[in-house]
Amino acid sequence: MSASSLFNGCEIRRLVGAAGVVAAALAIAPAVNAQDDVVLEEIIVVSQKREQTLQSLPVAVSVVTADTMSEAMVLDVKDLQTLVPSLRVSQLQTSGNTNFLIRGFGNGANNAGIEPSVGVFIDGVYRSRSASALADFPNLERIEVIKGPQSTLFGKNASAGVINVITAKPSLDSVSGSVSATAGEYSQFILRGDVNGPLTDTFAVSLSGSHNERDGYYDNLQTGNALNELNRQTVRGQALWAPSDTVELRFIADWDKLDEACCGVANLQNGPTGGAILLSGGQLVPDAPFAYEGFYDFDPTNEIENDGVSLQLDWDINDSLTLTSITALRNQQRFDNADVDFTSARLISDVTGNLTDTDIETFTQEIRLSGGTDSLDWVVGGFLFDEDVEQRSGIIYGDAFRTYADILATQAAGGTPIVDPSPLGDLETALMLPAGTFFAEGQGNTERATLTNDAFSLFGQVDFDLGERTTVTLGINYTKDEKDTSVNITGTDVFSDLDFVEVGFAQAFTTATMLPPTPENIALFAQANPDGFAQLQALSMTDCTPTSPAGTCNPLLGLQVLQFLPQFVNYPNAVETGSSEDDETTWSARIAYDLTADLNVYVSAGTGFKATSWNLSRDSRPFGSDIAALEQAGLTVNNLVSGTRNAGPEESTLYEIGLKGQFSNFLFNMAVFDQSIEGFQSNLFLGTGFALANAGEQSTTGLEFDFTWLPIDDLQINFSSMFLDPEYDDFQNGNGVGGPADLSGQQPAGISETSITTSARWGFDVFGGRAFLRGEYIFESDTQVNDNVPKAVASREVSMFNASAGIEWDNGFNARIWGRNLNDDEWLQSSFPAVAQAGSFSGYPNTPRTWGVTLGYIFD
Repeated sequence: MSASSLFNGCEIRRLVGAAGVVAAALAIAPAVNAQDDVVLEEIIVVSQKREQTLQSLPVAVSVVTADTMSEAMVLDVKDLQTLVPSLRVSQLQTSGNTNFLIRGFGNGANNAGIEPSVGVFIDGVYRSRSASALADFPNLERIEVIKGPQSTLFGKNASAGVINVITAKPSLDSVSGSVSATAGEYSQFILRGDVNGPLTDTFAVSLSGSHNERDGYYDNLQTGNALNELNRQTVRGQALWAPSDTVELRFIADWDKLDEACCGVANLQNGPTGGAILLSGGQLVPDAPFAYEGFYDFDPTNEIENDGVSLQLDWDINDSLTLTSITALRNQQRFDNADVDFTSARLISDVTGNLTDTDIETFTQEIRLSGGTDSLDWVVGGFLFDEDVEQRSGIIYGDAFRTYADILATQAAGGTPIVDPSPLGDLETALMLPAGTFFAEGQGNTERATLTNDAFSLFGQVDFDLGERTTVTLGINYTKDEKDTSVNITGTDVFSDLDFVEVGFAQAFTTATMLPPTPENIALFAQANPDGFAQLQALSMTDCTPTSPAGTCNPLLGLQVLQFLPQFVNYPNAVETGSSEDDETTWSARIAYDLTADLNVYVSAGTGFKATSWNLSRDSRPFGSDIAALEQAGLTVNNLVSGTRNAGPEESTLYEIGLKGQFSNFLFNMAVFDQSIEGFQSNLFLGTGFALANAGEQSTTGLEFDFTWLPIDDLQINFSSMFLDPEYDDFQNGNGVGGPADLSGQQPAGISETSITTSARWGFDVFGGRAFLRGEYIFESDTQVNDNVPKAVASREVSMFNASAGIEWDNGFNARIWGRNLNDDEWLQSSFPAVAQAGSFSGYPNTPRTWGVTLGYIFD
């Protein structure tokens, strides 16, 4: 979609409705100046690597302060989406598989080789995987959600936007701190505390920590345990040294741990394989998206441990020149295991199951120099990134998988399960294999993958003040990214290694000639009877239908759907290097003009970049262009099909027009934008594996509008909205309902056309303290959840209420009561074709209503 479509891409109906909202809000503006005694607090942000007021910044940014998050009981980045309509966060099959989207763009979950399109930075340090950004945030200052591509200043993985988390520095002024305890529904208990203050006139420290535990709200009826629990701890220490007025050093060390059983999966549609699950000794709760219960033969395991250190130097070389250096080293250890069939049938081993054990070590270094004059502000710098990923994974069959496969094979052959013999036993006999060879307990995959990523960026941005009202901003970034990967898999699934075309030919040959299918016999037959040989070849590749006459097709081809773990071509090899090297120059340009002292308008354009992502899983397949060379090198395996090893770079483009206004007690922000990503990296689960592919182009035209209004001193009203018209402009190799499909021209799933968050806060004095009442309403319009799951099976519409109330006394004691999703609204976070259960669909239900009470004490 081009910039020319900026004003005609959205549907007229939604634009008219959005315009009505904007007009009503702006109608308030002329009258608000009468409230001279009511003044909004100014918000300072660092979204452009230097301090600026939010309203003067010509960029679409949403800011959530620590006070707002505390009152709304938002503890981490995952819950932030209830306050920012343009942000959506989905938690998938494990606690660490969490995906961030801004304006409908984002990816990065489910695979250690895929970095997010939304960059997360905490105190200036890049967190390369979402699992490293899930900890609670004690001593938070604010979170900035920067919308649209931000690669100019934030580098290679900010093609959709940035979540910028800022925590409070240690104080050189006085000792202060806080402690709080929360008790809530599902036996939730949260303990948080922090203390900070000076040790000398130039040296201060702070220490904060939290413990958050909660029972699960999803019942595993097989084990009797509850899933979707919380069990998280975090500790964060800081030291601040300011030896002079011009030098400041800030050291941060943090550690967090997560040990949970997550995540509960609902059966959305029980397909034809449901009976096979029951006959295999399993149970499920069918066709019940929000039953919040199911049968798993073992509970999932999610263990994540993060630790890191960073050192930031800020040196004011002179009045107009500042040097900043941020050095960081981070480690992540993660272990997941899950019953991926999500039934109590023992299809997967309860010991080794479907495990993933990942270690990630990341080093980053940023250096920047900034300065300015009366008419010029500038920043230049460089960023270095070095990361090593090692992943050990595997999937092993359980003792019921053979029974399950027997039933499916019998059904595929047109027989009656249990009554008729399984074709698998006959096939074992025909191939002279011991009975029970196929799908034997313990067969499966043992996998190891590695990734080494080295990247650097050089960037610069300058703001030109052209008189008192006009500012022109130009920015540029050059990024180079190199990745070296490897995947080595040892497979022991005998059945998946069979070539049923070859086996079918051999059986047809023996039937026709009464000879064993040796190479010599086949060669002699081909020479003596070329027409008969051609007929046997055609027969071996012809699938059978219910009406196919005997001897005209290959009945074994119907068993190919049971080859869940095909043999793997390990790489790097003589043909595939397992390496990628990308480089890209991105840019940004803005013109901002102050219409009045209270109103400013801006026009901006820019580009973003995300480097190649690699599929470090068993679902990786050679590109079609490499198959011939692999065959020539003798590296092919049975049943080899082409696919992708990686998805190439994403390149995003944004055109935006914005209007901002701030009066004494009213401020608003409006942005109309056209944003597109060429080569969008899509990673979609298809039922037995993930398909990683580049979409040709995905675009969104939209309107964002928010305002804050203080009609009286003690009442604050906030309104935020987003209206989108998303589209796959070109996605010919997509996957839709029923399989591969050209999705070009269709609306991408999972993106609501309308998202609204509104809240009101009233402060008042009571019982000798200062109290507040706060209410929130969150709405997201109806949308299909995933491209390859029918909307009739999985759609999502959100209409949720949150509320809180609290009181704080001058002596530092405070109390709060809060509730989230008070109306117990139900929606799906994501959905997918059920694992190895064709025709069935599964999904992840949202968190039901929760509530709690918090008691705290603040001292200073």
